[in-house]
Amino acid sequence: MQINIFNKTNSVLNRYLAEIRDKDYQKNRLLFRNNIMRIGEIEAYEISKTFRYAKQDVETPLGTATENLPTDNVVIATVLRAGLPFHTGFLNIFDHADNAFVSAYRTYTNEEHTEVGIHVEYLAAPSVEDKTLIIADPMLATGGSMELGYKAFIQKGTPRHIHIACVIATPEGIEHIKHTFPDNTTIWCGAVDPKMNSHKYIVPGFGDAGDLCYGEKI
Repeated sequence: MQINIFNKTNSVLNRYLAEIRDKDYQKNRLLFRNNIMRIGEIEAYEISKTFRYAKQDVETPLGTATENLPTDNVVIATVLRAGLPFHTGFLNIFDHADNAFVSAYRTYTNEEHTEVGIHVEYLAAPSVEDKTLIIADPMLATGGSMELGYKAFIQKGTPRHIHIACVIATPEGIEHIKHTFPDNTTIWCGAVDPKMNSHKYIVPGFGDAGDLCYGEKI
């Protein structure tokens, strides 16, 4: 299983990562969402290099041009609600893609809030049979919500290839994906942070992506 970590090389994505981590920058939700979206756009561009391509003629006002165009049928899938700005970044690049959504949220199963369960309620997805499935979720912490989202999406078929895209991951989350996803899976991370705290938040991370994008949950 191939793993791609963006901040190991120099690019403007590193600035976007630094800004979304900054606790003062986070006070502006619009700027925070915009940078999550831009990281999605950069990752989408890199993922596009892995697609299949075929030559196609295009008629211009002055003649015929031949372009090499992607032939993959793409489904962009995300986990509500934190994944929405990230999903938008992918959709900005893959504007002909189909889209899938699932609600999966963490529920603490003990009073100390140190044991986490994942609850899935809602699914809206097209067929993913023989398609390129991109699951875009900003945080890959334990990997539990990503796994349950994947299991929900494959009720709609077997993808040709799966791309797991996140902004920040943990080694534990990556290992979970390795053991629960098929071999035709590629992982794309803006950064991999070293650990989680007792409440299963990524450290240093940047906090709760959904709350920072949209405000605190009721």
